Amino acid sequence: MFGWFKGKTEEEKLTIRYKALLQESYDLSTTDRAASDIKRAEAEELGKKIEDLRKNK
Repeated sequence: MFGWFKGKTEEEKLTIRYKALLQESYDLSTTDRAASDIKRAEAEELGKKIEDLRKNK
């Protein structure tokens, strides 16, 4: 009932950032391939952090 008072967990924050980076990478893929690759690499780093958080639960 009072779930809206609870803040987001670290995993939720990273997941939101991960999805945003993937979308940004996709958007850049048609105009600037190098920048797209950089964004994709950043997303992969976050993906590894998310996996580590899930394993440690």
